[in-house]
Amino acid sequence: MKTTDASVCPYPAGDSTLARMALEAAELGFDSIVAVGENRSHQLHGLEVLQGSVISATSQKEIIRQVRKPAVRDADVIFVNAGDITFNRAAVSVKEVHVIRNIHATRRNAFDHVAARSAAEHETALDISLVPIIQYRGIKRQRALQRYADILALQRRYGFLLTISSGARSILEQRSVREVRDLCALFGMTGAEVNEALSSIGRLIEPKRPVRIVG
Repeated sequence: MKTTDASVCPYPAGDSTLARMALEAAELGFDSIVAVGENRSHQLHGLEVLQGSVISATSQKEIIRQVRKPAVRDADVIFVNAGDITFNRAAVSVKEVHVIRNIHATRRNAFDHVAARSAAEHETALDISLVPIIQYRGIKRQRALQRYADILALQRRYGFLLTISSGARSILEQRSVREVRDLCALFGMTGAEVNEALSSIGRLIEPKRPVRIVG
């Protein structure tokens, strides 16, 4: 499976061009990146660039309305920004949604065993953003690490997918695969679990294979 940085934000949202970020990602050990806001999928410097689209909504109904828009529907990876517990339980069940992100910014009880079980059943992933680990300080950083530890405990029990994103807005914020492992170790994630999460995007966007009926 391909090793993927699940979210980067190239120019104009960020400070570095997509071409430069793709080259950097390849040099850092990645096979692909998801570029939020990019309008097409293609290859750059031997690296696969996937199109990512982010939905900010307050209800399941609004998510469904937004995923019908061509700019969102045609994306390779559709993200939804996390909200409260009721919203997250609903969001993981929308079949067009691939990843729930920004879980670190929610309350501790915003993703529980009910949401975790539903995420596993619907093959919806939760994103681990490196941004709070790298950029936050003090109690704010500790809270983010604890949120990730809580999510990891649920993931180990229910088996839903995790993705890992740098959230980089410039090449200076991109991290190597080895650095990702070290950062994720801070909240208890093993190297094998990191490798699994880095390959989750490929499984999320791979077309479902038809069921073979034997008999």
